[in-house]
Amino acid sequence: MLRALTLAALLAVSGSAVPAPVWAEPLTRVRIGATPGPHAQILEAVKPIAAKRGLDLQIIEFSDYVVPNEALSAGEIEANSFQNQPFLDNQKADRGYRITGVGLTVNFPLGIYSKRHRSFDAVPNGGTVAIQNDPTNGGRSLLLLQDKGVIKLAPGTGFKPTVADIVENPRRLRFIEVDAAQTPRALDDVDAAAVNTNYATPAGLKPSDALLKEEPKGPYVNMLAVREADQDKPWVKALVESYRTPETKAFVETTFGGAVLTSW
Repeated sequence: MLRALTLAALLAVSGSAVPAPVWAEPLTRVRIGATPGPHAQILEAVKPIAAKRGLDLQIIEFSDYVVPNEALSAGEIEANSFQNQPFLDNQKADRGYRITGVGLTVNFPLGIYSKRHRSFDAVPNGGTVAIQNDPTNGGRSLLLLQDKGVIKLAPGTGFKPTVADIVENPRRLRFIEVDAAQTPRALDDVDAAAVNTNYATPAGLKPSDALLKEEPKGPYVNMLAVREADQDKPWVKALVESYRTPETKAFVETTFGGAVLTSW
């Protein structure tokens, strides 16, 4: 009380006013889901950039490909960064999600790896190949095998062929479907396995060592996704702009050495 009176007396004598304190605007919280590995690592690099644009990114890691869209649809997070358009389209058709992509991010060329063989030609007739059990990524792996001349798929299967769509399999390969996150572990039990880069890198697999590798083309560029009701909100624009910066691009190129490709 005495201190307050003293300050008032000083102001009266000086005839001057003390400027009101200026408070910074609070950051807008954006909880964003990502799978472990490169997706989460990139978001960590984006976080300080986003803070300069007024966003407090809170990165939440999910260990599979199903829960991030469930959490987004339920309002448990505001955005996610882990999927491509064919995967989202499939999820929306199956589950009725009102989720939309708002900005392209990076591409992870899918690879087929082996702990037993140094080339795919060395995989024996009747050998076992693990692929992902979700329609988008499993189909993507089958398309890669077709592109490399290993199998042939029925015409008109689009981006989501299944094992049942294989019409030519001259090497009589046996396909085992497992959860995408488990494909690196499957390498101990199969001749080869298709592994998404975001699971390959944390498992110590180098994309340069893949027996077969997807070309950086097609619709498999990943994206930032939000609920449709939020897509025009200012924080969404700030999030996309924060991600697609020269700083993020330099981080990706330096950190992943070509295993992850930026879309801008």
